[in-house]
This record gives sequence, structure tokens and C-alpha cells, in this order.
Amino acid sequence: MGRGRVELKRIENKINRQVTFSKRRSGLLKKAYELSVLCDAEIALIIFSSRGKLYEFGSVGTSKTLERYQRCCYTSQDSNFADQETQNWYQEMAKLKAKFESLQRSQRHLLGEDLGPLTVKELQQLERQLESALSQARQRKAQIMLDQMEELRKKERHLGEINKQLKDRLDAESASFRAIQGSWASDGVVTNNAFSLQPSQSNDMDCEPTLQIGFPQLVPPEAAITRNTGGENNFMLGWVL
Repeated sequence: MGRGRVELKRIENKINRQVTFSKRRSGLLKKAYELSVLCDAEIALIIFSSRGKLYEFGSVGTSKTLERYQRCCYTSQDSNFADQETQNWYQEMAKLKAKFESLQRSQRHLLGEDLGPLTVKELQQLERQLESALSQARQRKAQIMLDQMEELRKKERHLGEINKQLKDRLDAESASFRAIQGSWASDGVVTNNAFSLQPSQSNDMDCEPTLQIGFPQLVPPEAAITRNTGGENNFMLGWVL
């Protein structure tokens, strides 16, 4: 009789599970070895048991086979990623190019160029766009003019305030100057009065005798001779008592 089909599920009996693991592990390692020898294939086999024990087989070494596997996988992934990235860039460039051409065409239409291919509906839409743009431009121009007028009014008020301050300062300085002129005029009147009194005082002083001691006063020779002839020999010549 033929062997029955074994149901593929976890073996609940611990002993039977361990026996089955040992048998099939040995058979798997044997098959890997046979495949590497018969077909000249590079094979690496790694097995971990339920207890964490490692079993491995490598026709040229497990580490070398794993390194080769990593290089192959990463190179293919990088190549696929580069190809995908390049494709995305091409698509993005195509979209930007189409958008640029559309904008150029719209600009030419707004300038009144290349209007031949447009339909009546497209021309009406273009007309509405131009009217809207013209209205916005006029509004913006009016707003700028109002702002400039307001700025000029502010400057006018500022200059008026400065002019008023300068006028007040000039009036104050003029008033102080007039006050100084008035004081000078009053001082001049007092000085003239003082000078008018001096002659009378000098006349009164001339009437009084003056005594000078220790100050030599030169006397003319005629006066000296006259005094000497008068018999006054006790006084020195050239001194006046």
C-alpha cells in the first residue's frame, strides 16, 4: 500500500515533533548538498530550531552567499528606484512644459496676438478678462492717487506747523529786540542829562582852591621871574602851593 498524505500542521506531540525535525533537517541539508554538486549551484541554507539552535550549509560559505544576495537585491532596488524617479521627473517636466506653453498662449491672446484659432466663446471670455483687468487697474490707480494726495496734505500740514512755529519765534525775537532798543534809548537820555550837569559842577569846582602836594607843576619862566622879583625867596622854582 502507498504512503498516506501527511497533514501539514504543527505536531502537538513534543517527541514526535523533535523526531520529525531531525529527519527532515537532515534530508534538507542532503538535498542542498546534492543540488550544489550536481548542478554547480551556489547554495546557502540556514535553519533555526524551536529552541534557537542554528544549522547551516553553504556550498561556498554562507557569509559569501549572503553578501552576494545583498548586493543583488540592493542593486536591483536602487535601479528600480532610479528608474521610477527618472520617470517621475519626466512626467513632472512634461506637465510644467505644457503649463508654460499654455501661459505663453494666454499672454499672446491678452496682447491681441494669435486670435485666429479662437472661437466666439473664447473671444468673449478674453474680452471679459480684459475688462476685469482694466477695471482693477483703474481702481488701483485711483487708490494710489488718493494715497499720494493724502500724503501731500500731511506734508502741507506739517510745513504749516513749522511755518507757524518760525513765525512765533520771529515775533518773539522782534519783541525782545524792540525792548532792547527802548532800553538803549532811555539810557541815552539819562547820559545826556548827566553830561548837561557836568559844566556847572566844573565851574563850582574852579572857584575853590586846589592843594596839590608832591606833584611838580611846570611854571612858565615869566611867572617864576615875577614871583622872584616880589621878594618871595622861600619857595622853590617850579612848585606851586
